Amino acid sequence: MKTLQWVKEHIDEVEQDHFLDHRFTQRFLDFLPVDEWSEYGFSYSGEGEPEVKEWTEENVLAQLKRDVEFAIEKSTNHRGISAALMYDVLKAWCIVLENGLEDTPYGYYGDELIKEVDEYYNFGLVTEDTFDEDFYGDWS
Repeated sequence: MKTLQWVKEHIDEVEQDHFLDHRFTQRFLDFLPVDEWSEYGFSYSGEGEPEVKEWTEENVLAQLKRDVEFAIEKSTNHRGISAALMYDVLKAWCIVLENGLEDTPYGYYGDELIKEVDEYYNFGLVTEDTFDEDFYGDWS
């Protein structure tokens, strides 16, 4: 897995398609103290300091699993822009985790990468019904 410092120094390589909302960076900020957020164009306006997550593979995988769940929701509901943004988030985590899956094709609403990541990490979120005939419709 890439180091926290490496991701900080290469954020533009990790989040290649951040044209809308820097969705990966928003998640990455959970691993940084608030005083570093401005380096990435963000600020904190809440009360108190948010807890900084420790940069461990376990914590990164926990975030990835949440992101796969969210990506499934966007993909299966045919939410085009959101599905594409979540595809980019999953690709970014793949780069961070150095699992070699970041070149997985987009497929249909990001389904290919979702399935690959779910299988690789044995999350068990994708079932045979997740991307069924109703999902693909006339496209398959």
